[in-house]
Amino acid sequence: MQLILGSSSQFRQAQLKQLGLEFTSISPNIDEEAIKTQGLTPFEVSRELSLQKAQEVLKTNQDAIIIGGDQVLNFNGEIFNKPETPQNAFNHLKRLQGQTHELITSIAVITRDKQVIETVVSKMTMKRLTDDQIKRYIDIDEPLWSCGAYKLETLGIALFDTIECPDHSSIIGLPLISLSKILEGFGKKIL
Repeated sequence: MQLILGSSSQFRQAQLKQLGLEFTSISPNIDEEAIKTQGLTPFEVSRELSLQKAQEVLKTNQDAIIIGGDQVLNFNGEIFNKPETPQNAFNHLKRLQGQTHELITSIAVITRDKQVIETVVSKMTMKRLTDDQIKRYIDIDEPLWSCGAYKLETLGIALFDTIECPDHSSIIGLPLISLSKILEGFGKKIL
């Protein structure tokens, strides 16, 4: 059965390649903002977005296993979107510095007959940072399309004091420990 990653994220694609599986990628077209404004908790938003992305791809790929994923940054009940501009990235990091936030990563693995949703919550405590450190980081790493305005797979790791997470791969975008177990349940052998 064909495996499809419902994402155009280069980071998620690189992660899935780690498992040694053949797959294709399709970017789902859903209205994320509409889901974020339904009054759901950040945890629920992450799960709903991952499921809707997978369901959107399944509509035109009925004989495939679809993986949908989403990541939500929860800071005291507020969801931070991807910053998209250097000023927004600065504002995000300025608010997050010296504080703890949650990075909520969900995956939905579905076929037309079955669906499994898993969520990993990471507690991220950022160092206290000066404005100059924040600006320098943004100039170097350009995290404008990353949840939280940081990239842990590159220099962003230096922004943090502590990270509590049961599956560190989830921070990049796909919780590979959970995903490998789920895929085996769908008949995709990893080892």
